[in-house]
Amino acid sequence: MKQIIIDVSDDGEIRLETKGFTGKACIEESEFIKELLGKEKSRQLTPVYYQKVKQTIKKYLHLCG
Repeated sequence: MKQIIIDVSDDGEIRLETKGFTGKACIEESEFIKELLGKEKSRQLTPVYYQKVKQTIKKYLHLCG
């Protein structure tokens, strides 16, 4: 399951953590939250960020027509 966890400390510092994403998807999927919250102070990437993303190719068949 993919999750974006937002932690707000007592002093107002906000921390984002993503789970279930691989590769750059974690950054792409949480970008909208970062844009809302303001300037990013730091970023810590986990080993999952450097994993290769498995691509799924979907093929759609036109069934009616």
